Amino acid sequence: MRVIFDCRYTRLGRHDGISRFTAGLVGAFARLHPVTMLISDERQLSMLPDLPWVKGRPGTSALEPFIGMLSINRWKPDVVFSPMQTMGATGRKYKLVLTVHDMVFYRIRKIPAGYSWYVRAIWRSFYLTYWPQRVVLRRANAVVTGSYNCEREMNEARLTSRPLTVIRPGVDLPEQAPRRYPASKTLVYMGTFQPNKNVETLAKGMHHLPGYTLRLLSRINDEDRARITALAPVGSVVFDNGASDEQYREALLEATAMVTACRDEGFGIPLIEAEAVGTPLVISDIPLYHEVGGDAAVFFDQEDPRAFASAVLGMDNPSEWLRLSAAILEQAAQFSWDESARRLLTLLTGLVQEPASMPAEAPTTRP
Repeated sequence: MRVIFDCRYTRLGRHDGISRFTAGLVGAFARLHPVTMLISDERQLSMLPDLPWVKGRPGTSALEPFIGMLSINRWKPDVVFSPMQTMGATGRKYKLVLTVHDMVFYRIRKIPAGYSWYVRAIWRSFYLTYWPQRVVLRRANAVVTGSYNCEREMNEARLTSRPLTVIRPGVDLPEQAPRRYPASKTLVYMGTFQPNKNVETLAKGMHHLPGYTLRLLSRINDEDRARITALAPVGSVVFDNGASDEQYREALLEATAMVTACRDEGFGIPLIEAEAVGTPLVISDIPLYHEVGGDAAVFFDQEDPRAFASAVLGMDNPSEWLRLSAAILEQAAQFSWDESARRLLTLLTGLVQEPASMPAEAPTTRP
């Protein structure tokens, strides 16, 4: 079975959610079956495992609808997996699996920054109604989603009649000694500052958490920084404006908790990254986060700054903190790249009707 894995949405410098999903899943899949990565920029290779690769146009290209007939067909894959739903399918001669990570943008209208006018125009029209998504997914042989919560929402919206498979993000579980109760009272947040992320509730809640610091690790523009600073007590919010993987891990290991007041989310990879090092979660009381945090997280009403502060104060004593730290480590074991890769291999093998025990050599074409 010849498999091409679409890695063109891999970010440079630091992963976002889809980029990390891509890198983690393709690496685990390669341990089970030969695979070739499709990239659009050779700099992406520094963020990906050392695997065979081919190069195509970016996923945002105007020629994306024709990538199958223009590029991919000549590499003769049996099946192509994309971690996005927008991969072109015109003229393809292979099985295709697309991915929908969340339904968030049907409920919020702000487009993430950094996209061209062409992509923004498509984005604007795409999320006004369900029918464009239905048309897109109809081009696939099967559809993947990243959470059971999203699977439920897609079924409720009747978004696709194609077979739907849940393949959740995973996390690497490092070898480490049990955590000690942290000396500093630091709360960390990793994520964007989109309206659905609701960082404002965290900032307002700092008025009820004297002695605590809220550390916002992600890159932030000047407008968002000024707005959030104005909502919190002076000096209570620290802006890292981006952190390396090493700095991110150190911040998690020093933190009292990973926090988020998100109203709506596709999954929340930072939460399972915190789980993997035993950092407790104080998070929104939304259905998806109950899937991610289980009984090991502390939940609060995401619209209530006092409820956020109360949740932090209720868990921040040595005995309760250590209990939550041990429980969240156990919860992290549910999110395994290896298990996700096995689910993907089962799906792809079923599509091409070829046993996984009979691997064929992956294409090794270079640009």
